[in-house]
Amino acid sequence: MNAKKITDALLVVDVQNDFCPGGALAVPDGDRVVPVINRLADLFEVVLHTQDWHPAGHHSFASSHEGKDPYDVITVDYGKQVLWPDHCVQKTEGAAFHPGLDTSRSQLILRKGFRKHIDSYSAFFENDQQTVTGLTGYLRSRNIDTLYVTGLAADFCVKWTVLDAIKEGFHVNVVEDAVRGIDLDGSLEQAWQEMNGAGARVLTSDTLLHRI
Repeated sequence: MNAKKITDALLVVDVQNDFCPGGALAVPDGDRVVPVINRLADLFEVVLHTQDWHPAGHHSFASSHEGKDPYDVITVDYGKQVLWPDHCVQKTEGAAFHPGLDTSRSQLILRKGFRKHIDSYSAFFENDQQTVTGLTGYLRSRNIDTLYVTGLAADFCVKWTVLDAIKEGFHVNVVEDAVRGIDLDGSLEQAWQEMNGAGARVLTSDTLLHRI
């Protein structure tokens, strides 16, 4: 492998303790994406991370709604909202990146979900689909038009990030072995259908490792 780097951006979504085994909202085998992402990070000139960053008592937590349980669904101003176990609360260990994840090459850490009354799956828009995170402007200012998306969870934050990136005009690749899903009532299969249907390209890390 030579020293040439891939000039597109690697986007690492929410690889945090609460989404990994033992966490408050653990994605099955979520920690298995860590070594894959670390290998990929060495290939890219631009590496970006997102971090779920909720205040205590966030509106998306089941504990904020009397009589509701985790994974119940309610209707809010912006549509349907899954109620989650308390997770990724600001300044807690659960909100920290997985200890094995190498963030030393990250050029941007984008925190989302910090507005108490709006959940935020996507790295581009909060769930009202109107409140922007600023990521589109950042990428365009750096002349980046292609993303390789990795992280957790494939059927929620990864999916919405991919769909919004495509809507924003970016070329999007999903690294299949660098994502894992929660899979609530078939949500993982549906996510792959939606991402493929929107035009995302799905590939494996080996494809990238052999590209350089």
